[in-house]
Formats: sequence, C-alpha cells, structure tokens
Amino acid sequence: MKQEFPSGYVYHKQLVADDELGSLITQVSNSQSYYFLRYSHAVSGICKELPDERGEIEGQVFNSICEMRWKKDKSGYDVLILSQQKFDLKGFEKLTGNWKICDRDAYWHNPEETRFPKGFTFKGENNQSIKPKEISIKQRYFKDSATATIHFVALTVN
Repeated sequence: MKQEFPSGYVYHKQLVADDELGSLITQVSNSQSYYFLRYSHAVSGICKELPDERGEIEGQVFNSICEMRWKKDKSGYDVLILSQQKFDLKGFEKLTGNWKICDRDAYWHNPEETRFPKGFTFKGENNQSIKPKEISIKQRYFKDSATATIHFVALTVN
C-alpha cells in the first residue's frame, strides 16, 4: 500500500530589510509560534515570545503551519518559508519542485551539550524557563517527490 503525503510549499526571498522582516515575522506567527535566534556570541534557546534583544544574524519562527528562517546578508536578510499551506507574500518566489511533507517526532539533545557552550534554554510565557518535554515539537520533512530527496527539515508544533 503506497502512502500518500500531503503537499508542501517552499518560498524564498532575498534582500529583505529589517522592518520588512519584522512584518513577515508578525504575518507568519500565531499563538502556537516559537522563536529561535542565533547571535554571533550565543543562541536565544527556544522561546514562546520573540526575544526583546534583536540584532541576530539568523533566526526562525515556527508553528503548526510553517517555519520561516532568516539569515543576515550584507544587504539585508535571506528568508525561506517552509509551509504546509500556500502563502501569497509580496516578492517571494515559490521554489520549483513537487514538495511532499511528512511529520516525525523530534528528539532533544542534552541542554548542557558542548555544542552550546553557554547552555540551551526553553522559555515559555514571560520568558519563564520550561522543560523541553513541555513543548510539543516535531520535525517536518520536505521531500521533492520527483527525486525522493529530502531537501529541508523544518520544526513544527503538534
């Protein structure tokens, strides 16, 4: 019996300005969203609220519908959206491919692991520390059905 996977959508935009990035974060966020920011000196950890300290070099917001990633470039940000639904956002190109998605359980690494020399935190409402098991996060695989190659792995929420 052949398993059918739902369709996925992959979008990309370059040269996104700071103010436009803020607007995009607001557009894709919902009450289930989590954030993760990378700075040159540290990471934010997984947060229920967008951290006040901005100036990150990379970041992501994810929820049950999509994950949006951004990365600082010389002239702005490169933005990638991995979604289970269609988006119509100005200036975004849909990446070619017949994308299929599949959700799988995520497994947590030890927060004290040396890859995170300053530790790794999980923050809920009002930046209160929470345990990783309190966050119901999965991984969403984006596979090009023509080649059966997984190109992206996004975080998602149950």
